[in-house]
Amino acid sequence: MHRSTASPTLPTGRTLGLSLALVSAFAFGGSGTAAKPLIEAGLSPLHVVWLRVTGAAVALLPIAYRHRDAVLRRPGLLIGFGLLAVAGVQACYFAAISRIPVGVALLIEYLGPPLLIGYVKFVQRKPISRGAAIGAGVAVAGLACVVEVWNGLSFDALGVLFALGAACCQVGYFVLADAGRRGERPVDPLAVSAFGLLIGAVLLTVFTRPWQADWSTLGGSVVMNGHTLPALLPAAWMILIATVLAYLTGVIAVGHLSPPVAGVVANLEAVVATVLAWVLLGEHLGLPQIAGGLLVLTGAFAAQTGKPAAAEAAEAGGAPGSPERVTAERQVSGRTSRTSRGD
Repeated sequence: MHRSTASPTLPTGRTLGLSLALVSAFAFGGSGTAAKPLIEAGLSPLHVVWLRVTGAAVALLPIAYRHRDAVLRRPGLLIGFGLLAVAGVQACYFAAISRIPVGVALLIEYLGPPLLIGYVKFVQRKPISRGAAIGAGVAVAGLACVVEVWNGLSFDALGVLFALGAACCQVGYFVLADAGRRGERPVDPLAVSAFGLLIGAVLLTVFTRPWQADWSTLGGSVVMNGHTLPALLPAAWMILIATVLAYLTGVIAVGHLSPPVAGVVANLEAVVATVLAWVLLGEHLGLPQIAGGLLVLTGAFAAQTGKPAAAEAAEAGGAPGSPERVTAERQVSGRTSRTSRGD
């Protein structure tokens, strides 16, 4: 049986990780723009989500087959990724927007990066760079402007709870993507994405009941900003770009960046979604949204340009040979050796 090992990659490091994280954020950001014409044509939001995840799972079946031994190597990791990073985020988010405004739900969901920083610092007890912490705060402030949260602020306890659930599931995405590359039985990030989407598709099938949808809609046309186009075109974009490419690049990026930094960069998804809705759907941006987008970009830049947390600890760790400095130097050394191996 084929063993799931790390795939050979192009030159590694923070630059590659940032590039992949940006590709992932841009790809994820186009999902709403592609889904909206399908929803307006008659498909329910939940059925569009099922189409997105299931279509991506089918597209990645060859990868899942090639790395089929990953099911035996890390079954808990794959189930967790499918449950949290795929089905959990989608189900909680759509449950939230059924009770509270979309902008509020989106803002709460993207509290994921600050929650991730808290998880890494207080649960995993790992150091957090100042850049990641500052960048997360600036990005969240920018997101509040992008979604214009003040225009739809209302309180529904259950809706807020669902949105917080989506944020927690987003934390699971980054934590599990990082965990897959570690331990005695590492799993190729491509396998994590492929099996995660496959498991998520199975879970969403039970939840959404796709047999009740009118799938003949996909054989017709949809309207996007006054232009008519085949329904299969936005469906294909949503599946292949906004899901397959987005998950593959996102999971690989976490391996080259720390999860907190990757999480902050992922906030660009909301900015991309807003800009694409402006260009392709005619949903115009206001000054607060433009200013918020600049803040999100600033936060992402601050997060990824700061020194790694281990390096900061080494500089502040006191005299050579002190326990703090020894620990920090080992962390830096370990990160360097992982990079040189292409992990």
